[in-house]
This record gives sequence, structure tokens and C-alpha cells, in this order.
Amino acid sequence: MQYFKYFLAFILSMFILIPLMMAVTISLNPSNTDILANMGSWKSFIPQVFSFDNYRAVWSDPYHPFGLYLFNTFLITSISLTLSLVVNSCAAFSLAWGEGKYRKYILAAIISVLAIPGESLVLPQLLMVSKANLVDTYAVQILPGLANAFFIFLFYQFFSKIPKDLIDAARVDGFSLFQTYLKIALPLSKPVCVTVCILHFLGIWNSYLWPIMVTRGPEVRPLSVAMAAYFGSNQTQWGNVMAFAVCMAIPVIIFFLIIQRQFIASITGSSVKG
Repeated sequence: MQYFKYFLAFILSMFILIPLMMAVTISLNPSNTDILANMGSWKSFIPQVFSFDNYRAVWSDPYHPFGLYLFNTFLITSISLTLSLVVNSCAAFSLAWGEGKYRKYILAAIISVLAIPGESLVLPQLLMVSKANLVDTYAVQILPGLANAFFIFLFYQFFSKIPKDLIDAARVDGFSLFQTYLKIALPLSKPVCVTVCILHFLGIWNSYLWPIMVTRGPEVRPLSVAMAAYFGSNQTQWGNVMAFAVCMAIPVIIFFLIIQRQFIASITGSSVKG
């Protein structure tokens, strides 16, 4: 039974790794003719040529500045991720331990937002940011995604399980609600923070619909939109396109590997006991 689990894990990992191996192999082949000739054979998955010409072409393209796109994406993702953690965790802690008898109704209203398709909110949001003159800026790609109903719910589920004695002890010591959140609740919520980091990072990094609607030029364009524009102008250059895709995927892989170790450490190292 144990060997069957290993075999199943191997098969599932191949479904994930094979497309990535194919992208890397094509990106390392400078000949577009050889790429098309090898399609459908095992040579599409195992590099036969190791050339970085396609990568140099991607990074040196004056019409599609990859370095600028990468900087834009890192800036938008890092700011959005930091602010999202603060906004959603603060909101959840206020709903879990704040004052007011209507907190549960507010939470129910927030959770009900999950039933609304995100695409249906795009047009009203676009009209709002257009009126505010935020189109084609970094802010328009950061602000709309800060508050997230699902993330608030995740934090609320965790904060609501913190023992009441711990919160009462903090109040007796003179802690305000924000101090209790900052010094007690937030350090304990590392597993939730890491989960939100992973989900939000992937969502922002791969976001396409909203950025393509609110960006006009390359000055603030993220990688997801730039990838589509690059493919549109290099449809026959598969090596260059795959090199662009691999360069876009590498930061995601690195981030996940780093955050995965922290995720395991946070689960084993911190817990809330009643």
C-alpha cells in the first residue's frame, strides 16, 4: 500500500513537471525549426541543446522590457500582500473580539460576498477608478484587492478559537484591542498568515483580467499582461515565448519553496491551546 502511494505521488508529480520540463526544453533551443520538428517526441521534454539565446532576447527586447515588467510585478505583489495581511487580519480580529452586538451580522454580510462572482464587480470598479483618475497607475492594481472576504473568514476562524482567558488577561494588563491583536493574536496566526500569503501571492502574480483593463502602457504593466502582449508579437518564436514564461514562473517557484518551509515550521512551532 505504501509503494502504491509513492507511485501515485510520482504520477501526479509528472503531470505537474512535464509541462514545465517542456517549457524549459523549448526555451533552451535557439532553433525554431528544431522546436517544431521535435514536437510530440521525447525530445520535447529533455533538453538536447543548452543555449540561453532566447533568454537574452527576452531580457534585451526594447519593445517589451522584461526587467521593468518584473519590477512592476514585484512592487505590486509585495505592497498588496503586506497591506492585505494587515487589513484582513485587523478586520477579522475586530469581528472576533471587538465590541458591538452587530459583529455577527457584519461577518455574515462579508461571507455572503463570496457568492458574488468577481467578474460581475469588474465594471463598477473600473468606473470608480476611472472617476478617481487612477487608471494606468500602481495604486489601481493594489487597492481593489486588499480586502478579501475569504481571507477575513480564514483569520476570523482562527482568532475566534483563541481562549477567552488569554484575551481577558491582556485586557487586565491594560492592552487595547489593537495591542492585543499586535502582540498576541498576530504572532499566533502564523499558519493562517502563510496560507494567505500563498493564495494572495499567486492571485496577484497571475492576475490578468483586472490589470489588462486598467493598464495602457508598459510603465506599470505587470508580467501577466506583458506575457500576452509578448506572445502576440512573437507568435512564431516559441523559444522566446517559453523563455518569457519560464522567467515569469521562477519567482513563483522560489517563493513557494521558501514559504513552504515557513508554513511547516509555523504549524509545528505555534499553536493555540484551550
